Amino acid sequence: MAQRQRVVVIGGGFAGFTAVRTLSRIAKGAIEIVLINPTDYFLYLPLLPEVAAGILDPRKVAVPLAGDYPGVRHLLATADTVDIEARRVKCTDAEGNHRELGYDRLVITVGSVNKLLPVPGVAEYALGFRSIAEALYLRDHLIRQVELADASDDPEERKARCTFVVVGAGYTGTEVAAQGQLLTLDIREHRPRLRDRPMRWILADIAPRILPELDERLSRASHRTLSERGMEIRTGTSVAEVTAEGVKLSDGEFVATKSLIWCVGVRPDPMVESLGLPTVKGRLVVDEYLRVPGHPEIFSCGDAAAVPDLTRPGRYTAMTAQHAGRQGRRAARNIAASYGHGELRPYKHKDLGFVVDLGGTGAAADPLGIPLSGMVAKVVTRGYHLLAIPRNRLRIAGSWLLDLLAPRQTVQLDVVRSPATPLTHTTPEAAHSRDGNPPKAGASAKTGASAKRSDS
Repeated sequence: MAQRQRVVVIGGGFAGFTAVRTLSRIAKGAIEIVLINPTDYFLYLPLLPEVAAGILDPRKVAVPLAGDYPGVRHLLATADTVDIEARRVKCTDAEGNHRELGYDRLVITVGSVNKLLPVPGVAEYALGFRSIAEALYLRDHLIRQVELADASDDPEERKARCTFVVVGAGYTGTEVAAQGQLLTLDIREHRPRLRDRPMRWILADIAPRILPELDERLSRASHRTLSERGMEIRTGTSVAEVTAEGVKLSDGEFVATKSLIWCVGVRPDPMVESLGLPTVKGRLVVDEYLRVPGHPEIFSCGDAAAVPDLTRPGRYTAMTAQHAGRQGRRAARNIAASYGHGELRPYKHKDLGFVVDLGGTGAAADPLGIPLSGMVAKVVTRGYHLLAIPRNRLRIAGSWLLDLLAPRQTVQLDVVRSPATPLTHTTPEAAHSRDGNPPKAGASAKTGASAKRSDS
């Protein structure tokens, strides 16, 4: 590593952030590392539902990219194109200025974006959940709906505003529904006129059970926990149409509501396919060393890459934070090995288990294949998150303790408006126009879908 070269990393999610930190520690300033990311923080997504529920301050789940990382430079920008032959990346910064920079090694970790289905009305009326802005907006939206229901004398309007539909019963959708339900119940306690009004929550998924990624015993335990709280769980059910008045389910039922929360899943960032390199279902093809075949100078990992799963021959690793973080670490070490420091090794990891927070004292976990539920699972879940997040552990633990001892604050912050959180195929951060401002009301980024969501 005697000659200082430049490694460019596109994307500061689990894979990119971990790759930068690891490579910085190995290189110790001998390599120039440039991280291109549209925000100045790494977002710890698993705790975002607690931000929406008002348990955690958003700053506690945001880890600054500007830290004690020797040789690392953060470029606040969005990567637009990559000239593979010239080894140059073209990007646009937060002020709309265009620039480009060369690289000796390139790491593509652009992650994933919202997955939209061809369902009429979804892009216009559904609420997404992939960013701090969307979490804060959702929190305000839930509080606002209950407050508007309290102010209304129309029984049908009150019923619609107190009805919430979450589509997608994977990790994110289940946690959002669980945390959101408890938040609305807390809000109702401060509204005497609504004391007898049920907060109706529907969790729908086309899968035969919720949390299909988990052991069936954990899925059943989670189903039981949520059902006992009064949540309606609709498996084998999807959305047929969305309007300003409500949601039509695939079984024909029309649910009057102002709140459709879209947690169907994710797909690789569209930038991957624009590179002109081989892909599999939108993910960049790489070998077991996380290198792009034919381009040993290009590495990719995380949700953007189709990484061979050596523990399951013929398959690819799942799009999970657990894989992304470990792949980022392996990619960094293999890049160092390409400069003569260390040994090139394949990526191989078997999932160690998963954790799902169901709000309150509820949780489900299967560490090392051991199924847990209830309070034991809650301790394991929170312990895992404290170990996994790079910073802010004491602040997060303090917030959890405060949540046990004091009632949560249920006031709107009103810092994020609807046009700033369009549900499109772009990344949440890219929902801002090139001049750094939110898109104009009525238009969303790239797709042109109108932002018709309203709280009135």
